[in-house]
Amino acid sequence: MPYFAYTGYDAKGKSTKGTVEAGSSIQAVDKLTERGIVVVDVKLSEEKKGGKVKIKLLPLDQHIFFCRSLSSYLKSGLPLADSLRIMSKQAHDRMMKPVMEKILAEVEGGRKFHTALAESGAFRESLWRVAESGEQSGTLVSVLNEAADEFKLEDDLRRKIRGAMTYPIVMAVVGVGVVSFMLTYVVPKISELFEDMHQTLPLPTRILIGMSDFLGNYGLWLLLAILAFWMWLKYTGRKIQMPFMRGITDQLNLALVMSHLSTLLKSGIPLVQGLRMASSMDVQSQRWLDAAEMVKAGHRFDRALEKIGLPEETVAVVRVGEMGGDLSGALENVSGQSREIAQTRMERLSTLMEPIMVLALGFSVGFIVLAILTPVFDLAGIVR
Repeated sequence: MPYFAYTGYDAKGKSTKGTVEAGSSIQAVDKLTERGIVVVDVKLSEEKKGGKVKIKLLPLDQHIFFCRSLSSYLKSGLPLADSLRIMSKQAHDRMMKPVMEKILAEVEGGRKFHTALAESGAFRESLWRVAESGEQSGTLVSVLNEAADEFKLEDDLRRKIRGAMTYPIVMAVVGVGVVSFMLTYVVPKISELFEDMHQTLPLPTRILIGMSDFLGNYGLWLLLAILAFWMWLKYTGRKIQMPFMRGITDQLNLALVMSHLSTLLKSGIPLVQGLRMASSMDVQSQRWLDAAEMVKAGHRFDRALEKIGLPEETVAVVRVGEMGGDLSGALENVSGQSREIAQTRMERLSTLMEPIMVLALGFSVGFIVLAILTPVFDLAGIVR
């Protein structure tokens, strides 16, 4: 079984950390709770005699490729070991090939497929959990296809977000570059001329010269601060939430969680465990963990969704599905609705951002030109 690294507090309130062997993160938390440890964080790890090995998850496109390929081979009638052997030989990616070789060796050594996936440390817990369900029910091919569809959905949604943000970011970079060039190179040369005029400059010109002096004195430090901030974000894994993207990302996160939860339920994963596994798809993961605890305590799922603040229309669809015995279908409908709402908002945002960024860039350049030309025109009037 895989190992899980944990941090938490013991019965005396002292901080503790270590590793525990368990079939899943949920089982790891249960084991630690039985020991009297309050778990703060738990994540998949791996332990060998030589020490701990750092685990790196494969990207989504590799998850999709793995599920699609293996499902195709199994559907054609090949045994699992032969399918894995073929995939191992065909894998040329430096990340994928050693993973495939390790899984093949584990399966040939008598390990169950889902256990080999878990111990490889390269795949998401949701994949090897549904693979476990597929092995037990004899529906491994179908659950692999469903998992591939789920990962494809997540990948598509992430690409749409990046696509919606590409144009504004490019325009912002171009605008900042043009304005910075004018402030650091053009304006200082012209400001020397203004100083020789020995007269009060217009307010826009004084503002422009002040901005130019600030960049000249602190521009390098500002650039280093931005670079340090970017490195900190990358190191901590945090992301900046754009205010105008908040509604879109909320809908996309809801679509991902609901779609993923629907797939888990279809694979035979219990609702409470499915909620805990699907919570990782949302940046506000704690609300889904809270919902899982409420369901575990005996609350109906729709009531739990109400308490964590989901919209009434979403709760209503889930309520109908839960009472009608088709909860997974209702969750799939909610996911589809959320995707459509997010798509519409992204298209509207993309349409609006183009003229807004052009106007912003035009205003910035126009202000600089106005600030430069106003004292020149004043000088021309004085000469006359």
